[in-house]
Amino acid sequence: MKIKSRSVMREIRHARLRKNVSGTAAKPRMAVFHSLSHIYVQFIDDEAGHTLAAASTVEPSVKASLSATCNIEAARMLGKIAAERALAKGINAVVFDRGGHMFHGKVKALADSAREAGLKF
Repeated sequence: MKIKSRSVMREIRHARLRKNVSGTAAKPRMAVFHSLSHIYVQFIDDEAGHTLAAASTVEPSVKASLSATCNIEAARMLGKIAAERALAKGINAVVFDRGGHMFHGKVKALADSAREAGLKF
């Protein structure tokens, strides 16, 4: 039997998670993805199919203030920035979508800093 790669298994977990997690305009989905080099966050209204707000470590303003773009420190900062952008758009409560990643390390640090900045999960 052929062994599936880590990325394929993550996609399978994400598909399983997405069966139950959906965002609305009132309570959008906070989708988190991290590659080996960057972290991305989007606030998505699944009913309309629109991204309401986003933040990532690819952006020059965020990247300049970080020593590394994909570690726990970067995740904490990005969670705070993402929460500020969401609150500016009037988003107070979200549904958290970890994107098939395990809820520890970078994903947990991002979620905790977003909660501290004022988002409700």
